[in-house]
Amino acid sequence: MRWWRTPAGREGLAVGAATGAYGISCGALGVAAGLTVWQTMATSLLLFSGGSQFAFFGVVATGGGAVAAVGTSTLLGVRNMFYGLQLVRLLEARGWRRLVAAHLTIDESTAVAISQVDRRGQRTGFWAAGLAVFVLWNLMTLLGALLGDALGDPRAWGLDAAAAGAFVALLWPRLQGRDPLAAAALAVVLTVVVAPVTTPGVPVLVAALAALVVGLPRRRDRTQVVA
Repeated sequence: MRWWRTPAGREGLAVGAATGAYGISCGALGVAAGLTVWQTMATSLLLFSGGSQFAFFGVVATGGGAVAAVGTSTLLGVRNMFYGLQLVRLLEARGWRRLVAAHLTIDESTAVAISQVDRRGQRTGFWAAGLAVFVLWNLMTLLGALLGDALGDPRAWGLDAAAAGAFVALLWPRLQGRDPLAAAALAVVLTVVVAPVTTPGVPVLVAALAALVVGLPRRRDRTQVVA
């Protein structure tokens, strides 16, 4: 069976299409923040992280300096490093494929990969989602940057929430059992508390602490039982 006909392949392409479509808001917001079309395109080609790009545009648009913009976007992009720690064992990529896999490690490709039930499906889902998002995201970023002000405020179309909605839709079926639900609930509380008083990117890192708060006591109990 061809990979695009498999459940993992179809899911990856669907997520890529949904996410890539909202890249048009990335292009529009980039030029609205004062970047040129090619500078905006560079963020999609090289940075390739919607959350980090929007954080970067937000700081630039409000008059922030380059250091503040880069620092904020980097904070939000740190999560991809943690995704990579899990995916490096799953993908077992070597040579140039490992470099490409690292660049394609984003929310969507990770979510599709870990939602599959077998190793083959996980790898297919990762590459299908990652490549689809990369191609469509950059095409739509270019379109949004060229159209610019003709689109009006991209947030009025709801495009700024499309990727977050897709990610939640993929994550929701995995929230089964007490620990995942507890971690999700605590992450929401931490985000709501921290977001009003911190810079963009910090709430994501703080919310990640929920997994440690919920998981470490259980791990310690298991260690004691084994001992």
